[in-house]
Amino acid sequence: MVSTPVKTQSSGRSELGLSLVPTVKSPQASPNNGYHSIALPSTALFGTDGIRGKVGDLLTAELALQVGFHCGQVLRSTFSHQESGTGTVIVGQDTRNSSNMLAMALSAGLTAAGLEVWDLGICPTPGVAYLTHAAGALGGVMISASHNPPEDNGIKIFGPSGTKLSKELQAEIEAGLRGKREFSATTGNSWGKHYQRQDLLQDYAASLTEPLQAGLDLRGMRVVLDLAWGAAVGIAPEVFAAMGAEVICLHEAADGDRINVNCGSTHLGALQAAVKTHQADMGFAFDGDADRALAVDSQGRIVDGDYILYFWGQHLAKAQKLPGNMIVATVMANLGFELAWKHLGGQFLRTAVGDQYVHAEMVRQDAMLGGEQSGHILCRHYGISGDGLLTALHLAAIVKQTGTSLTQMVDQSFQPYPQILKNVRVEDREVRLNWQNCDALTNAIAQAESAMAGVGRVLVRASGTEPLIRVMVEAANAELTNHWADRLVLTVQQHLLA
Repeated sequence: MVSTPVKTQSSGRSELGLSLVPTVKSPQASPNNGYHSIALPSTALFGTDGIRGKVGDLLTAELALQVGFHCGQVLRSTFSHQESGTGTVIVGQDTRNSSNMLAMALSAGLTAAGLEVWDLGICPTPGVAYLTHAAGALGGVMISASHNPPEDNGIKIFGPSGTKLSKELQAEIEAGLRGKREFSATTGNSWGKHYQRQDLLQDYAASLTEPLQAGLDLRGMRVVLDLAWGAAVGIAPEVFAAMGAEVICLHEAADGDRINVNCGSTHLGALQAAVKTHQADMGFAFDGDADRALAVDSQGRIVDGDYILYFWGQHLAKAQKLPGNMIVATVMANLGFELAWKHLGGQFLRTAVGDQYVHAEMVRQDAMLGGEQSGHILCRHYGISGDGLLTALHLAAIVKQTGTSLTQMVDQSFQPYPQILKNVRVEDREVRLNWQNCDALTNAIAQAESAMAGVGRVLVRASGTEPLIRVMVEAANAELTNHWADRLVLTVQQHLLA
């Protein structure tokens, strides 16, 4: 049960000295009528994981203030009639130096819209999702850029169910930001209030361990955790220790200058070395907001999301908790994983990249397990969103229950196809998001697909979270994979960077 706040920290007053009531008028209004325009890109502001970009460029305190106000208005008008609606929004942040500034500005906008803000401080993104649902809040907001470098940040919005806000409601918020929809400012004595609620994180921690503590513990297991200087620093060691594991931590401080820098789920070298040095049973690396996790076995081999889905799927199927033996993955999932799962008699569905697409397909199919190769794993038996801590705890528990080792489980699983993922940085947003208009690149893709018909596949896409074009090539042999990956990357460089 989530308790109600007892102490007001602030009431409708921004600590940044910004106006709490955005004057929302048509962009064509004269400069003298109070309208203050915000420079926005011509392309959609919301990407696959909320609003994300470089702080001081796309993301500013002024934008966060306006997002908070329009988000508050949309949440109130859409969900306040529901019985669960309390007029509350849960807000959390990662450790980036800019997160305090953006969180305060966003909270000012939310209180200007008449909503009550419960501020969790530094916490994992799935903690915001869980507590939004558990508290019956109108919504939740996480300030984070996940695995991106320290200079980036983002705003991710959740609805009352704890799932990401729908594209339709994101579009309404964006319409307000662009002056295409007007909202009435809150007046009189109906300003919202702001409360510090770090105490609620204990409820989230309990939700991670309680389903496991009834049946087993992790005593006798030595586990290394790479916390990436990010949102997991305060809670991940606590929950693993509560389960009885011996915990060794890397990058365990809240450090906004170094979040994700050469560490965490995108840089596994330090974790691999530490697992071998400390003769640990396994290691887990989280990203900056801890909604994903990748593992390393005792030999230092990477255990990615495909392996985690395979092991968890087998475990659930054995317990008859996997309807239709179905796993939902994305187009990035390795073909070796798919073939191995089907060989076991399972069903395998693919979606576009993005955990929201996986979740939507899971709901449509009534599937209980899905996720991404990158470590975003969703198991509807235990959580409502991708959760790196939950994933790591359950994988460790599965290893303990099998009475074997993660290394042996990997050896007995599947052989992945050679797969190469290369990233090309394309700063021009318009060029990046409209890469399909480049004939040279589309022709090169068609040639690759024709050459590898039946023995490989190609995936080229614009990242929804970083200024990158991602090129993935997978084939039955490494030579073919390398050839076409290099050729496609060269084409991107020659025609999209000019």
